[in-house]
Amino acid sequence: MSMKFNPTKIICIGLNYRDHAKEMGLAIPERPVMFLKPPTSVIGMGDAIVYPEPQTRELHYEAELAIVIKDLIHKITEDEAPKHILGFTCANDVTARDLQRIDGQWTRAKSFDTFCPLGPDIVSNIDPDHLKIKLYLNGQVKQDSNTEQMIFKPFYLVSFISSVMTLLPGDIILTGTPAGIGPMQKGDTVTVEIEGIGRLTNKVV
Repeated sequence: MSMKFNPTKIICIGLNYRDHAKEMGLAIPERPVMFLKPPTSVIGMGDAIVYPEPQTRELHYEAELAIVIKDLIHKITEDEAPKHILGFTCANDVTARDLQRIDGQWTRAKSFDTFCPLGPDIVSNIDPDHLKIKLYLNGQVKQDSNTEQMIFKPFYLVSFISSVMTLLPGDIILTGTPAGIGPMQKGDTVTVEIEGIGRLTNKVV
């Protein structure tokens, strides 16, 4: 299913892959760590990621599985979650890593325009708990993992987030990134590939 992404909000989960937590030398979180990206950060397949110099000198990629919400939900159970999901897509949680360190929280580092590529399509009827996820930088594999590595699974995340805030049709949940995060430069081509969904490719300008 191809559509234009138009979320009212993008809810992101930090540190949700065991291999990434190990890579960062951080403890496994006891509950999901949530932050938001603004809808103005969304771009689509083939759109350009704009490197916001001079604000940042350290732009990173983060391959992620994205959940697209189908209808208005609030305080639903994990068992109820699947029927409220429109489908899944690829995401790149673009991050200004230096700003993340400077600020001590993540809003500025994650919120620049073009920092949330999504696509190519929304796919349903797949098991989100067992999908290969890769990221290619200029054709070279940089992230290579599986959603089996997730600490908090997608259906649980939908329930958990809905217990905090009402989710509206088209809202997006980014489910965290695996190990292998790293920098992008102007001129680079970055591709997120998720099994059963496809490839999301964007160029950094």
